[in-house]
Amino acid sequence: MTAQNTKELQIEQLRRITEPSILGFETTEECCALEGLIGQERANRSMKFGLGVRSRGYNIFVVGNPGSGRTTYTLQQLHREAEQQEAPDDWIYVYNFNDPSRPLAINLPAGNGEKLSEKLAELVEDLKIILNKAFEDSNYEDQKAQMVKEFQEKVNELMEQIRAEAAEKGFAVKRTPQGFVNIPMKEEENEEGEIEKREMQQEEFEQLDEEQQKQMKDRSEQISQQTLAVLRKIRSLEKELKDQIKELEAEISRNAITPALDELRGSFGEGDKLSEWINSLTEDIIANANMFVAAARDENAEIDFSRYNVNIFVSNDPEDGAPVIFETNPNYYNTVGKVEYESKQGYLSTDFQKIQAGAMHKANGGYLLLQAEDLFRQFMSWEAIKRVLKTGEIAIENLGEQLGLVPVSSLRPEPVPIKLKVVIIGTRWIYYLLHMYDHEFPKFFKIKADFDVDMRRDADSERDLGKFVAGFTQKESLLPFSSGAVAEIIEWSSRLSGNRNKMSTQFNKISEILVEASSWARMDDLQTVSRESIRKAIDEKQYRTNLIEERIQDLFAEGTLHIATRGREIGQVNGLTVLDTRDHVFGKPVRITANVFMGREGVVNLEREVKMTGPIHNKGLLTLESYLGRTYAKDLPLSLSAKIAFEQTYEEIEGDSASSTELYCLLSALAERPLRQDIAVTGSVDQFGNIQPIGGVNEKIEGYFKYCKLAGLTGDQGVLVPSANMVNLMLHHEVLDAVREGTFHIWAIDTIEEGIALLTGIPAVSAEEGEESIRGLVAAKLWYWVKRNAEIKKQFEGNGEQNNEATPEPKDK
Repeated sequence: MTAQNTKELQIEQLRRITEPSILGFETTEECCALEGLIGQERANRSMKFGLGVRSRGYNIFVVGNPGSGRTTYTLQQLHREAEQQEAPDDWIYVYNFNDPSRPLAINLPAGNGEKLSEKLAELVEDLKIILNKAFEDSNYEDQKAQMVKEFQEKVNELMEQIRAEAAEKGFAVKRTPQGFVNIPMKEEENEEGEIEKREMQQEEFEQLDEEQQKQMKDRSEQISQQTLAVLRKIRSLEKELKDQIKELEAEISRNAITPALDELRGSFGEGDKLSEWINSLTEDIIANANMFVAAARDENAEIDFSRYNVNIFVSNDPEDGAPVIFETNPNYYNTVGKVEYESKQGYLSTDFQKIQAGAMHKANGGYLLLQAEDLFRQFMSWEAIKRVLKTGEIAIENLGEQLGLVPVSSLRPEPVPIKLKVVIIGTRWIYYLLHMYDHEFPKFFKIKADFDVDMRRDADSERDLGKFVAGFTQKESLLPFSSGAVAEIIEWSSRLSGNRNKMSTQFNKISEILVEASSWARMDDLQTVSRESIRKAIDEKQYRTNLIEERIQDLFAEGTLHIATRGREIGQVNGLTVLDTRDHVFGKPVRITANVFMGREGVVNLEREVKMTGPIHNKGLLTLESYLGRTYAKDLPLSLSAKIAFEQTYEEIEGDSASSTELYCLLSALAERPLRQDIAVTGSVDQFGNIQPIGGVNEKIEGYFKYCKLAGLTGDQGVLVPSANMVNLMLHHEVLDAVREGTFHIWAIDTIEEGIALLTGIPAVSAEEGEESIRGLVAAKLWYWVKRNAEIKKQFEGNGEQNNEATPEPKDK
């Protein structure tokens, strides 16, 4: 095979051009905006199916790379689906009159939570007036006075009875601050001769004999017992009076507030739970009617009516459909809610009004959207979400209570039943990690919506991308784009994908170019973004990030970095590498050299010896050795030593794209025929000598072109690439211009034989007897070394025999 058999690529093979005419518009002003997503049929079908399934466990994990439009698309689909559904119920928390530490959760039709709150606030104010009027009514005072009068009459009657009985026993009963006291009475005749009774003095009592004193004490004790019995009856009468008054007040309160509360029930239906709570509310208002009366009579009275409020926990608009909640900070409390505390005089306090809803509460009856990276940075959030999906209800628990060693008294809000669909957006890496390490993940997320990194490039998809550009320019108020500018964007998108027959789905990067191109066009006082504006935006964006590339090129221009771009050398060739600085990827040539000599070390890579190569590169080197053995060592032992080096490289080398380059160096050194230095080479080789595709082919070609341009284009320089990489070629316009002018060349090859023929100008295999070929020269060199090794071995063996004869044996043998 000769060099002339190698195919040189033409312009149309180096970049797939989009004709602006197929787009159907002159500028994007004439084009309608794109509806939906481009090139994601798999993800689209998965998403629609996942949203259509109502069964538990069919939550969705959206897999894709950032910038693919996955978040925007997912939000659009969720909102579209949610708009077709009815708005879910509102949820409120109310005071639990039976157990204040367990606030009650009540659901109401959408929009009624706010209405109930307003109605209750009005009700409290109305009841102050209603109850005050009710208790100012004369009927209440008359009935109460009558009850008190009857009570007093009964008390007086009882007291008269005790006084009469005491008098019969010679005592008077007096009331003192310390209680009732029995005082003995003494009869005396006054001046008129009438018998009068007076209190006996202590001296007089002491003058009585013991028997009389004892009798008087016994009678006093009897009177005291009778007095205690009467007092018990009076206390019982007092309790009856209070109960009667309380019943009276309750009856008056009930009659007064019933119309208002019946109206409240009528306004919000007869739901069992709400109706039960209103019943409890009614009884509490009746029991505390005096608070309302006091508040009505004294506007400055500090009376707490907060128990009659409601905490509007979740409120939904009945006109908005189901909720779609995108939680961007899914920490534990933001996800599952919390109970807030307030510091008062050094003490923390809380009540049912401080219960705050989390994202899952707000999304109840609808959809919750989360970013996986945000979610898994948060402590306990993922476990809380799984617990809710498992149990179907959500209980608000503070983290301090879960993790604390000492239980803390706090509110225990009633759990809320949850029915929602969770959608998580993440990368493939996170998705596979969850599948691997969390056995519950597949049970809860049965739907995978997989966003592809690229899409087919055909006329329809190119027009769709044009519609995307039109819609984006309208949304962002950019200048209109000409059809030529859109065609340039399509070609750039194809380069991003790494395949001329596909286009990238990295819409964030495409959007950046659109914004920057519009800005450059405005700076140039243009009314429409042209193809040149797009190219300028791409080049300027690259310029902002290619400082390292330029510094390396400066080293070449100064002569510090030695790369030959003309002439011929034995055992030396230019390989191509790609450097990735995260925001910029560029190619650069590297000088690869080989020395061969007699020995048995085999092929040794110097970088491998000092551990500067990765496993893939080492595999390529071993593959190279296998090719040498298969081609040249079937009839003789492969006995050689070869040293291969990547000159002036000081970082780790990885990848097998230089394996063919290393092989060319070896063949050149063995055949002792020089290689062209104006051609750079890339491509991996298999054990049979076939050239295999590599990555970064565009960057590698453009990198070498820049070095040739710095050194001066001769018209003979170029790059040798694998034929399989032709589908990846989307070269920069500057390279295309050089190829068009004949100052730069690109060849595609399929085998090592094609490459070595082009690099040396000598056929790899002889077509005619006696014709010089690389294979023949290499085989001859290897045969020569085999024979030479045999001769040297024989010579040394002969010398060894003579020495043995001349050397006396040791005496101890």
